[in-house]
Amino acid sequence: DWAGETMTITNNITGEPIPAYVFAAALPCSSYTYVEAFLSQNEESWINANIHALEFFGGSPRVIRPDNLRTGIAEPDYYEPTINKSYQEFAEYYGCAVIPARVKRPRDKADVENSVKIVTMWIIASLRNRKFFSITEMNEAIAEKLREYNEKPFQKRQGSRLSAFLEEEKEYLQSLPNERYELAVWKKAICGYNYHVLVDKNYYSVPYEYIKYELDVRLTSTTVEVFFNNHRICSHPRIHGKVEQYSTVPEHMPEKHKHYTEWNAESFNMWAETVGENTKVVVKSILSSHKVEQQGYRACLGIMKLSDKYGVERLERACEKALSYTPTPSYKNIESILSSGSDKLEKSKKETKPVIDESYSYIRGAAYYGSIPVK
Repeated sequence: DWAGETMTITNNITGEPIPAYVFAAALPCSSYTYVEAFLSQNEESWINANIHALEFFGGSPRVIRPDNLRTGIAEPDYYEPTINKSYQEFAEYYGCAVIPARVKRPRDKADVENSVKIVTMWIIASLRNRKFFSITEMNEAIAEKLREYNEKPFQKRQGSRLSAFLEEEKEYLQSLPNERYELAVWKKAICGYNYHVLVDKNYYSVPYEYIKYELDVRLTSTTVEVFFNNHRICSHPRIHGKVEQYSTVPEHMPEKHKHYTEWNAESFNMWAETVGENTKVVVKSILSSHKVEQQGYRACLGIMKLSDKYGVERLERACEKALSYTPTPSYKNIESILSSGSDKLEKSKKETKPVIDESYSYIRGAAYYGSIPVK
């Protein structure tokens, strides 16, 4: 559980206080306790806190009983609570079952409730007057106080939490796996018309048959996996660094796009000729506007995908309109015209011509005023 009381880190530049949230876990027999501070109570912090607790204990229990917090329990329910996917994966990796405490039943996790209270008094209160400038510095101080707490003798029986753990409880823990669990985060994403899903500001291709479907995406530090109805349909190495990068597998493309897998100026110019003269001018402009020609390939591919989404006629009109504004239009110029529909307005203006109804008596025409000789 998270302790109700928070601790404070001081920003060493601005002096601004930053809250730190204290996690506590306790074993049921010995009350041997683990405590750590985090800068957030999000899902990543929660699972990392659980991992660090198991490593501190040197083994995993058969059952983990958390509180009904959103990062662990997706849907609290008295009879059938739904465990968060990432938390469930963590528990299965360590051979544990997650059985959350019943709502408003603190006795279901009395050990940790009691430990949180004692931790609040023993650790948080004792460190309240110390200034910390980093979470690492704070956790070093917490570890020192935690060691004193676990080694402190019991008041009503012999030994301490540490000795009780070593003598009575440690042998019943399951062995930890050789490798630490790699945190995975699950997200929802809808496959766009360009057969890519947008995840953390980067794009990953999926088979084009899944365009417009909602998909489940599993993220680790190294891998992106995409699922549909619990079946994995593809995976990619995770992109780090710059945003709006593309990871595209050629097999995911529609047949008509596979021809352009090997990007080069000739292929883009050939395609632009099939659309129209204005599109050809725009593509040539984009390719020539960069010091290195390859820098324009992504923008040209984006224009190709706009033709799939909006059609070649609208793309040609949008390129014509963009060229009327600037001799060097960009992909964003074309995309903005198409998404706003201003190319349609331009077309309707051209098609609409003023009609003069000469049946009205006050419309006399040029001949009446003598500018054109009347025969």
